[in-house]
Amino acid sequence: MSLEIIGVSVLWIFLFGYVIVASIDYGAGFFNAYSILTGKQHIVSNVIQRYLSPVWEVTNVFFVFFFVGIVGFFPKTAYYFGTILLIPASIALILLAIRGSYYAFESYGKKGHKGYAFMYGASGILIPASLSIVLTISEGGFVSMETGNPTLDYLALFTSPLTWAIVVLSITAVLYISAVFLTWYANETGDKKATSLMRKYALIWAIPLIVAASGIIIELRGHNLEHYTRILDLWWMFAISFILWIGTVWLLWKKRNYALSLWLLIGQFAFAFFGYGISHYPYLLYPYLTIYDGFTNEAMAIALIIAFVLGMMLLIPSLYLLLRLFLFDKKYIKGKRE
Repeated sequence: MSLEIIGVSVLWIFLFGYVIVASIDYGAGFFNAYSILTGKQHIVSNVIQRYLSPVWEVTNVFFVFFFVGIVGFFPKTAYYFGTILLIPASIALILLAIRGSYYAFESYGKKGHKGYAFMYGASGILIPASLSIVLTISEGGFVSMETGNPTLDYLALFTSPLTWAIVVLSITAVLYISAVFLTWYANETGDKKATSLMRKYALIWAIPLIVAASGIIIELRGHNLEHYTRILDLWWMFAISFILWIGTVWLLWKKRNYALSLWLLIGQFAFAFFGYGISHYPYLLYPYLTIYDGFTNEAMAIALIIAFVLGMMLLIPSLYLLLRLFLFDKKYIKGKRE
């Protein structure tokens, strides 16, 4: 296995970790805001706040690792993506700043403030939507090199059905992942009303998730035939993902084993996420940039791989300790300890 493949695999693992952890966090913020605006905060807000309080600070650790790594392993990405992502990335950073600020206002200011909760929840939906545009751009057809420098065609980007299919998938995935997790978490707290409500939300977003995912594959057929063909070659990975989705929905419908349904969800997204990544190989930006173009030197690559593996060995035990002290602590989840 080449250093290029090892490098991009390590980055993809960190990105997957961010997708799962951040989706739970972003979706929880949205559901908290929605419950306050609809007068249902007495049902779910306590459960959501018990989750958000210890976890929200560490969500972006995976994100930072990924961006440091992609520039370190593939320096040319800074040249290609630095200019064309100036506006989308700036929007995402502004939203991240808003989200952090309003979380502080919501947590340490007046509890249940509708304005703070709305801004926090809305930013949590808009952040994945703005970041998902990177996936659309990477499919090609939106970047021109006519002037010698990469130029993004915003009109083509925002009028493309593929763009909106990916945006819709990012939003539905966030809400679905978060709802399934919070269903399990609410059940662990013994809060039957919160469990029932979050289960309802999970089932509501399950169908739009699959429809949006299917829509992306259909749009790819007309936009990037090479990628579409590679997805068909990996049909078995997406088939397993679909079967795991059925298992998750079935358990939720039958009100059984919410912990298993959560693990099935993680497996579902793992197969779909890595299937997408493998099918996109070797391109980072179709057709201009592959993982072999401008890869860093061997010594730097080995140093980065070691650093990332050590970072993961430090991050995973830290997250486990955080979960043990808070989310899996019986007194904390019951609301008996702050």
